Amino acid sequence: MPSFSPTPSDSPHRHTVFFVSDGTGITAETLGHSLLSQFEGIPLAQVRMPFVDSDAKAAACVAQINAAGRRDGHRPVVISTLVNPQTAKILHGANALILDFFGAFIAPLEAEFGMKSSHTIGRSHSGVNSSEYVARIDAINFTLAHDDGISSAGLDKSDVILVGVSRSGKTPTSLYLAIQYGIRVANYPLIPEDFERNKLPDGLSKHRHKLFGLTIDPERLSTIRQERLPDSKYASPENCRWEIDQAQKLMRREGISWLESTSKSIEEIGATLLQSLNIDRRTC
Repeated sequence: MPSFSPTPSDSPHRHTVFFVSDGTGITAETLGHSLLSQFEGIPLAQVRMPFVDSDAKAAACVAQINAAGRRDGHRPVVISTLVNPQTAKILHGANALILDFFGAFIAPLEAEFGMKSSHTIGRSHSGVNSSEYVARIDAINFTLAHDDGISSAGLDKSDVILVGVSRSGKTPTSLYLAIQYGIRVANYPLIPEDFERNKLPDGLSKHRHKLFGLTIDPERLSTIRQERLPDSKYASPENCRWEIDQAQKLMRREGISWLESTSKSIEEIGATLLQSLNIDRRTC
């Protein structure tokens, strides 16, 4: 049975949002978060309800949705990617605003293509043995093996090499590109020794066409580093300003494109990087 997973919000005026799916719920959450990001300042509690693949589970969802509405004093919002028409019909019995993505788009597509859809549960995540899936796993393994300059072996097989000072967002961006798009990413930290030598880390120059830099606001960098090594030179605002300045000078001198990551999401960083380097997405 689906379980309640609230966000840490005790506001009596909150709205509860349910992500309901007969699969993992990844699609429902991704679509839902894109919509909800347009409404800042509204206290939200989020409830994930994956694997709703029977009438009984759908009825249990309806009970929880209605209970949340009575508790909040607002109609809940339900973002659904249920494929089975019967379970979707049961869900529509809830006293809620229901955004049914498959219901909204399947019928027009059936009309356009002149055929009925298969209504197969989990089709968007099927094909675990497909070439795209294999490429994704290969990219994740490659990226983990080349995180933070661990190894310089096999850089010729990389699609992109991220450079930037420590804690500028290289690792999360690398993993996002590998997991989401099957892109093989290596990343290398730019350290004071590189600035003193006035050159890129060894072995990177011949891969300059694959290099892409990340930079960050020095004050934000200092805050992030304070969480790791408080009251250290590494985290001091003065050192962070110096490192960022030196890194930008080095990237400018080497002709490396870079992106300021402070106020950008990983999705924005990833899309900009792929466009800048003209890299084809392997998966979608």
